[in-house]
Amino acid sequence: MTYAETIAYLYALLPVFHRIGAAAYKANLDNTLALCKYLGNPETKFPTVHIAGTNGKGSSSHLTASVLQAAGYKTGLYTSPHLKDFRERIRINGIEVPEQFVVDFVAKHRTFIEQLQPSFFELTVGMAFCYFAEQKVDIAVIEVGLGGRLDSTNVIEPLACLITSISYDHQNLLGDTLPQIATEKAGIIKPHTPVVVSQTQEEVKAVFESKAQEMAAPISFADKIYWLDFQHNRRENLDSFDIYKDNKAHIRRVTCELKGDYQPNNIKGVLALLDILPQFPVTQNHIRMGLSTVCRATGLKGRWQQIGTAPLMICDVGHNEDGIRQVVKQIKKQKFEQLHFVLGAVNDKAIDKMLVQLPKQAIYYFCKPNIPRGLAADLLQEQAKSYDLQGRCYESVQAAIMAARQQAKAQDFIFIGGSNFVVAEVEGL
Repeated sequence: MTYAETIAYLYALLPVFHRIGAAAYKANLDNTLALCKYLGNPETKFPTVHIAGTNGKGSSSHLTASVLQAAGYKTGLYTSPHLKDFRERIRINGIEVPEQFVVDFVAKHRTFIEQLQPSFFELTVGMAFCYFAEQKVDIAVIEVGLGGRLDSTNVIEPLACLITSISYDHQNLLGDTLPQIATEKAGIIKPHTPVVVSQTQEEVKAVFESKAQEMAAPISFADKIYWLDFQHNRRENLDSFDIYKDNKAHIRRVTCELKGDYQPNNIKGVLALLDILPQFPVTQNHIRMGLSTVCRATGLKGRWQQIGTAPLMICDVGHNEDGIRQVVKQIKKQKFEQLHFVLGAVNDKAIDKMLVQLPKQAIYYFCKPNIPRGLAADLLQEQAKSYDLQGRCYESVQAAIMAARQQAKAQDFIFIGGSNFVVAEVEGL
């Protein structure tokens, strides 16, 4: 099979969460353990760090990998979902896994795959572990797919863990309250393995402390160690910040390619994570380089990413309650005459908490991402009307973007988001 045929085969054979939702979720690690055993337990053949959370785990994973790469370590990076190409999920030093490896892996193990019938995600995890082991990475950064406790990635024994912010998402699988969701995320905490929590959230702090105590795992909260000062440099009109550690100046004049206002919490978590990796020391220059080149070094896309000027065009994958809150907060800081909002969603998310936050003065371009889970544009429009959000429906994401471009003036602002899968269809990303 060709690479395209191989990916089509996997989509047809295996349940894919990002396409069909909860039906693809396996609430145990049985398949992953069986697959890893069959593959010779490749996950034991290289050091790892494990990163979970509702929002920020993708950015934090890429930031961590970028700093480790800057320090000269051969760094594996496993993330999900992909935006454009499946191979984005598995990278070494920012370079995607070769098409031929994917083809050969599936061909070699096809009989076992068809017998086991793992989910698409379970198989991808096994593939990533095999690739990292074969390529002898120095370390791999492993991002949790969903939750933590029962996520397929949770078969690793990491050097350290990082848990980013907790918000409402996937309540049908993870629980209806923040403590319930946090309990699932805390499932990645391993015995005697240090864990960092990016930010102190009073509603869930005790969940992490209790789990860490149970596991005799050292725990720290990054926002109690680090803070970032933008004020001094803003006055000088510089897009940089100073890092303070334990109330002392630590690194001056730092820049980061990730521009979202929500990134400081992620940066603090990453810095604290790197502190508890004595096996992989990094210098201040490595941190400076890793943060300033994270998108170029790792291939990260879709985080407050500018894709056009006059009018300014930004896309962002934020989609749950807290993610949208951060997006709207940043939109309000932009200067523009009229906001044009290209909006799509999936049909298994409670989108009311997203819609209630969106700016009423925007012109909306409702569209359906091209996946089975996509919410029909007319249904999205109908729900949006309940929150006084006005606009028209379009047959595709691209049609919506094209319409926004045609209607917007040079002084306007076009935002594209609401779902990973809307951003995934942005051309030229």
